[in-house]
Amino acid sequence: MPTLGDVVAALERRYPTSWAASWDAVGLVCGAPEDNVRRVLFAVDPVAATVQEAIDTGAQLLVTHHPLFLSGVHGVPATSYKGRLVHDLIRHGIGLYAAHTNADSADPGVSDALAAALGLTDLRPLRPDPADLLDVLVTYVPESDTERLVDALGAAGAGAVGDYSRCAWLGEGTGTFLPGAQANPTIGTVGSIARVAETRVEMVLPRPLRARVRAALVAAHPYEEPAYSFLEAAALSSRRGTGRIGRLTAPMSLRAFVEHVSRSLPRTAAGIRAAGDPDRQVRDVAVCGGAGDSLLAAATAAGVDCYVTGDLRHHRTSEHLEAGGPAVVDAGHWASEWPWLAAAAGGLRRALDGAVQITVSDLVTDPWTLRSDR
Repeated sequence: MPTLGDVVAALERRYPTSWAASWDAVGLVCGAPEDNVRRVLFAVDPVAATVQEAIDTGAQLLVTHHPLFLSGVHGVPATSYKGRLVHDLIRHGIGLYAAHTNADSADPGVSDALAAALGLTDLRPLRPDPADLLDVLVTYVPESDTERLVDALGAAGAGAVGDYSRCAWLGEGTGTFLPGAQANPTIGTVGSIARVAETRVEMVLPRPLRARVRAALVAAHPYEEPAYSFLEAAALSSRRGTGRIGRLTAPMSLRAFVEHVSRSLPRTAAGIRAAGDPDRQVRDVAVCGGAGDSLLAAATAAGVDCYVTGDLRHHRTSEHLEAGGPAVVDAGHWASEWPWLAAAAGGLRRALDGAVQITVSDLVTDPWTLRSDR
């Protein structure tokens, strides 16, 4: 039976915590990694209703999109509602895990699920993230030690390019140096200029592995003082990013598209709002699950016909339309993120080979519960 640690590892392979925004709080909130997990419940919000659902369904882990704690706390007494949730979870042996902005920017992520629910195709990021930052290691080694050094650097994580490993550029040349009085040279003698047939080695590596690759270089290199440089490679665009741009299979009016959105997403009391000419034709669509008014300018720059997101505010929306931006549809925060639950659950189910029962909560935890249509 998988442990909580196994499940967390599977989640973080799909949604690495390093992809989260600097202000975010993602990862394991409570739970013992060695505990067994038989059942997992996915929900958007860590609130009393979903915690109770986890208890009632016998889950050992509740995975939510929204974090329980976004700012520092000094305690979790049961006299506060968040503390009470933590106590209830621990009392019933349930862990809590949050995948938030790391799931937003993943490929596929939250906005991919929203785009799929709306039937969009040919997806690309609305605001691309830079690709994982890379360094290029440059070092020099005697020709006879080249293969051993490349092996060591490859084992430390350098030289991985797509489906290939141990990738290196090798060039031949002559290295020269003068050992000082306190030196203990591997090649050459103190006080005499040495000339050595050397290989220039270049290998790419993920920037977070710089310290590990450096340690491997120093350990494997025959020289007392090996020469090396880490050059920062230019960032390239990737498939990851916030929001998505896609295309409907056939154009429709904004009026018809709003009805399409309403049919495609779960119903909430707040419903669906739209702004723009009802007769405007919609074909190219940008989406962002959750609160997305920070991407209004990106949607305009992308040249889409409509932008679907949640939590749109009066002034920003008005100014966006007055400036000639595309039509907007506010589908609500909860409803626009809910489709991700099934996608994330499916990914985890495959990663664990069906060894864990996984359920998606359909409780509507949108805070709005009433609406009056006048």
